[in-house]
Amino acid sequence: MLSVIERALQAALTDRFHFGQILIRKTNGSFFLSHRDDEVRTDLQTFRNAEEAVEIAKYDDAGNYRSLKTAPNLRHGWRLEVATFPELKRALDYFYPGRLAVFAAWRNGQLQATQLRETLERQSGMYRVAAKISGEQIDNVVGNFCRSDSGCLRTILWKRDQQSTIAS
Repeated sequence: MLSVIERALQAALTDRFHFGQILIRKTNGSFFLSHRDDEVRTDLQTFRNAEEAVEIAKYDDAGNYRSLKTAPNLRHGWRLEVATFPELKRALDYFYPGRLAVFAAWRNGQLQATQLRETLERQSGMYRVAAKISGEQIDNVVGNFCRSDSGCLRTILWKRDQQSTIAS
């Protein structure tokens, strides 16, 4: 019996599916993963083990360590071929840790977002000062950092506060 995550992923898998910066192609039960920008390239380095996704995801094109795995700086030039669905699931979890569970919750209409202001109000200790940020400052940070073209691949699903709208 498939888990909620496995059912959500299987339902999304058509012949071509994007997950973050990854293009997934399904062919005869096998799966081919590459950077979505590399779809037409023929000079890709080939990997065949789901665990190799750890190394592929570790550094960007310039060789810099990727501390935020959802940042839009996944390196180019690779192709990962996995033979089974469990291997695909493992590889995606290595590329984007924890994102499959969020994807499944979103796909099933069960993803609940917490307002940013509520999160900030819960901060304590040295982070307590974060609660003092103004609405204008929040808008500035979100506008300049939480962007899929340069900051993060995630879609903003939360509101700044009770009165505001969702930023994405």
